Amino acid sequence: MISLPANLQLGSIVGRLVEILLPLMLLGALIALCVQLLVPFLGLLLWTIILAVCFYPVHRWLTARGMSNRVSATVIGTALAGLILVPTAIASISAASSIPRLVSELQTGEQKVPLPPDGLRAVPLVGQKLHHAWTQASTDMPAFAKQFGPQLTSVTKWLLGAAGGMFAAVLALLLAVIFAAITLAYSDAARAFIARIFARVTGDRVRGEHYLSIVGATVRSVANGVIGVAFVQALLCGIGFFVIGVPGAGLLSLIAMVFGVLQVPVVIITLPAIIWAFSAETMTVAIIFTIWEIIGGLSDAALKPLMIGHGLEVPMPIILLGVIGGVIAYGLVGLFVGAVLLAVGYVLFREWADADLPNTTPKGTLRAAE
Repeated sequence: MISLPANLQLGSIVGRLVEILLPLMLLGALIALCVQLLVPFLGLLLWTIILAVCFYPVHRWLTARGMSNRVSATVIGTALAGLILVPTAIASISAASSIPRLVSELQTGEQKVPLPPDGLRAVPLVGQKLHHAWTQASTDMPAFAKQFGPQLTSVTKWLLGAAGGMFAAVLALLLAVIFAAITLAYSDAARAFIARIFARVTGDRVRGEHYLSIVGATVRSVANGVIGVAFVQALLCGIGFFVIGVPGAGLLSLIAMVFGVLQVPVVIITLPAIIWAFSAETMTVAIIFTIWEIIGGLSDAALKPLMIGHGLEVPMPIILLGVIGGVIAYGLVGLFVGAVLLAVGYVLFREWADADLPNTTPKGTLRAAE
């Protein structure tokens, strides 16, 4: 038997390690650089995928009736852009025209504030202070504006900053709509590509299609049950705001929409409007407005069970937990990311729990030691 020198064997081993590790290191560096380039566009890509998945059934319905892929995608993109721009423009114009003027009139004393209701004193902890400040604003607005001028200025700056942030978010959403329409125009090729990725990850084409369908159905369920319900809720509340002329009705409606999406009770927005209605309108109008706002504020309790989890193999509480946890962990896009992750995790856990266990019963009989 011929034995090679130790240094020759070591050199051969090192050479093989270099041949194996060098391509892996280059591949890792390439992946890291690609991820670094895509990180600034991650939110835009996620919203593009979400919108494309949500409106894929509509795209299929239009193409089944004779439209080409490009025409259908253009129609969907135009409709979505209009649906985003029209309410946003109305809310922005209303806020831009009412809030600065209202704050300016409050600071100069031109705005007459009605006297507070007597029941405000009975509110625990803050009732007396609110009643005193409100009474001062009603009877001596210049002194009130002088005392609380810095706070009013800070609130105005915060509102303007929030409006600027919302404007940037709307522009990003419009860009996502454009990319989603382009994705829908090539939906068949895009879906086939994603299905191949799922098949590679799961090791089986059937399982890949199964999990792909779960992801798509979960995204559509969240879109209908969270964003759709929040839109209906904000629309109902907004109608009441505009009908009786609540100051800043457009901005309040937009905030109600955001609160509904974030799963925050909309009563935080409607309660001040109801208090304003009782102080500025007649008792009959205020009572009708209160009933309408209660119906609008609680409409999600009736609509969510109908929309979320419908037709899914994942229970509605799992989807809601994913939505709330996703928002806390990842922000607004976590609505879908959290729900998808928890839904896929639930299906994997259920398949693992339902799998047949191997027969581990021993052939012999165990006897206790005497």
